[in-house]
Amino acid sequence: MTKPQPTTTRSKSENIIALISLLGITIFLLLRYAFDIGHEHHYSLSLKASLTSALNSLYEGQFIYQISLVELPLIAVLVLGGVPLVYQLIMKLARGDFGADMLAGLSIVTAVWLDEYLAGSLVVLMLSGGAVLESYAVKKASSVLEALANRMPSIAHRKLNDALIDIGTEQVIIGDTLLILPHEICPVDGTVLEGSGTMDESYLTGEPYLMSKITGSQVLSGAINGDSALTIRADKLAVDSRYAKIMEVMHSSEQHRPKLRRLGDQLGALYTPLAIVIAVLAWTMSGDVIRFLAVLVIATPCPLLIGIPVTIISSISLAARREIIIKNPAILETIGTCKTAIFDKTGTLTYGRPSLTALIPGAAYAEQEVLTLIASLERYSKHPLSSAIVNAAEKSALPSLSVANITELPGQGLKGNVAGKRIQITSRKNFLALQPEALADLPPVSGGLECIVLIDDAYAATLQFRDEVRTDSSSFINHLMPSHLFDKVMLVSGDRESEVRYLAEQVGIEHIYFSQSPEQKLDLVRAETRTAKTVFLGDGINDAPALTAATIGIAFGQNSDITGESADAVIMDSSLLKVDELFHIGERMRTIALQSALGGMTLSAIGMVFAGLGYLSPVAGAVTQEVIDVFAVLNALRAAIPPKSLSDF
Repeated sequence: MTKPQPTTTRSKSENIIALISLLGITIFLLLRYAFDIGHEHHYSLSLKASLTSALNSLYEGQFIYQISLVELPLIAVLVLGGVPLVYQLIMKLARGDFGADMLAGLSIVTAVWLDEYLAGSLVVLMLSGGAVLESYAVKKASSVLEALANRMPSIAHRKLNDALIDIGTEQVIIGDTLLILPHEICPVDGTVLEGSGTMDESYLTGEPYLMSKITGSQVLSGAINGDSALTIRADKLAVDSRYAKIMEVMHSSEQHRPKLRRLGDQLGALYTPLAIVIAVLAWTMSGDVIRFLAVLVIATPCPLLIGIPVTIISSISLAARREIIIKNPAILETIGTCKTAIFDKTGTLTYGRPSLTALIPGAAYAEQEVLTLIASLERYSKHPLSSAIVNAAEKSALPSLSVANITELPGQGLKGNVAGKRIQITSRKNFLALQPEALADLPPVSGGLECIVLIDDAYAATLQFRDEVRTDSSSFINHLMPSHLFDKVMLVSGDRESEVRYLAEQVGIEHIYFSQSPEQKLDLVRAETRTAKTVFLGDGINDAPALTAATIGIAFGQNSDITGESADAVIMDSSLLKVDELFHIGERMRTIALQSALGGMTLSAIGMVFAGLGYLSPVAGAVTQEVIDVFAVLNALRAAIPPKSLSDF
C-alpha cells in the first residue's frame, strides 16, 4: 500500500519549488554581482512599472514588456514558486486552516506589491523549505508494507508424482507437497516431510538464530531456507499464513495511525491573527497602506518556518550520535506530552535471553540423563526456550543423540524419539489434563516459565526458566511518572501469566496483560491511544503493528527490518538508558524550539508595533526580520550540542 497520490504529488512539488527558489536567488545574486551596482537604476525596473509600460505599449498598438535581466530569476521564483504556494495557502484558508505559513503567503503578496522581489523570493524559499522538512517528518508507514510485500514469495514449487511444477503461491492448497530450494523463502506455513537443514526465522521472530529442521519440524512462511532443500506439506493457505496475517494487521494498523498536530501550527494559529490585527490597526489608524505592508513584512514567521525545523534536525543529529535513529522527526515534538507507556517484555525490560534455572528430575531419572535427552530434541525446535536448554547441555559437555519423528503442534508441546525413547516436553496444564493423578509428583508452581518432561509417557522432570531482567529496568520504570509525568505504565506480552507477573513485580508495573497475540496487542494499543498519547517499546516483528498504532513507537535494536521501519525511533544499543535519553532529547528539543519560536515571535511583535507606528519601512522591516531569524536559528542550533547529562535515573 502507498500513501494517497495527492500527498506524494504535493511533496514532489515542494521539493521542486524549493530547488527553483534556491537556484533563482543564487542566479540573481550572481547577476547582481556581475553588474555595476552603482548603475542599478539603469537595469532595475519594477514589475508594476513593467506591467504599466506593457499596458501602455499595448494600448498604443505595441507590446514592449520591459523587465530587468537581473530580476528575471526572482520573477521566475515568484511565478513558478510563489503562485503555487499562495494558491495552496488560499485553499487552506478556505478550509479554515490559519497556520503560520498563511502569514508567509501574505508576505509574498506584500513583497510583490512593494517590488521587494528578493524578499519575496526568500519567503518562497523559506516556506517551501519548511514544507520539505515537514514532508520529511511525515511517517512513511507505506514503506513498512512495501518491505513486507517484497519478501512475500510469489512462486511455490509443487511436487506432483515425479514432476516439479511452479505455481503461484495463491494456488497452493492445504496438503500440497512443496519443495523449498536452498536459500529460498518459505511460501506457506507447513511441516517438513523430507530433508534436514536450517532456516533463518529471525525476520519473523526477532531471534538471530538458525533453526534446525528435520522430518516433522514446523516451518513458517517468510523464513529463509538454508543450504539444503526441504520437502514440506502445506498446512495453511498463503493468505492464512503467519507472515500474511502480520502483513494484514500492518495494513489495518496504518489506516488507524494517529495524527500529530505540529508545534509550528499550534503557535501559528495564535501568531497569524495577531499579526493581521496589528497590520489592520496600523493602516486604519494612520490611513497609510504602507504601514500595513511594513507590518506584514516584519511579521513573516521565519522563526516558526525555519527555527523549529532547524531545532528538529539538530536534535536528530544529537540522537544519532547517541545511537538513536529518529525515523519520524515529528515524535520529538510529542514525546514529552505522552501519558501512557506500554512495554513489551522480551528484549525490552528483559535481555531476551531465557536461561534454565532448575531441572528437577523425577524419582526414576537423573538430571544429566534428562538434560541429554531433551537437549538433543530441542536442537530442532523453534521455541524461544530451546536455546536455554541446549546451552545448558553444552555447558555440561553432554553429547547430542540421534532424533527422529519430531512433531511440534501449537499448544501441545514438542515430541520426538531420542535414542529409542519417546520424549515429550509440554506444559503443566496439558500434562495434568492427561494424568491428573500425577499432581503429587510435581514440584510447587514457581514464578517464571516451566515445562514438564515426559519419557515414554511417564513424568520425568520439571524445567524452570527465567528471562534475565535488565539491571536498570526497575529504576527506569519507577522514574517515568515523577520525572516524565506519565500517568500509566503497562506491560503487554505474549508470554504466560506467571512469567509476566514475575517481571511486573520485579520492575514495579501494575497494569499487565499476558498471552497477547500481535492482533490483541494492536487492539490494546489502539484503545489506549484513543484516551491518551502513548509510547510503545517493543522488539521483534510481532511488535510491528503495535509500534505503528501507538502515538510513538520505539524499537530496540535491528533484529527485524520491519520492526525498524514500523518504529518512529530505533534504539541501536538496546538500552533503557538510551530510551531515557530519547525522552530528554525530545523534551529539550521542544524547549529550545519554543524559545526560538516564541522569542522570535515576541521580537517580531515588537517590530510590528514599531512598523505600525511608522518607525520601520517595509525594507527596514525585512532587514529587522532577517536579524530576528539569525538569532532564532542560532538558538535552534543549540539542540545539536550535547548537554552534560541526558538522563536522570
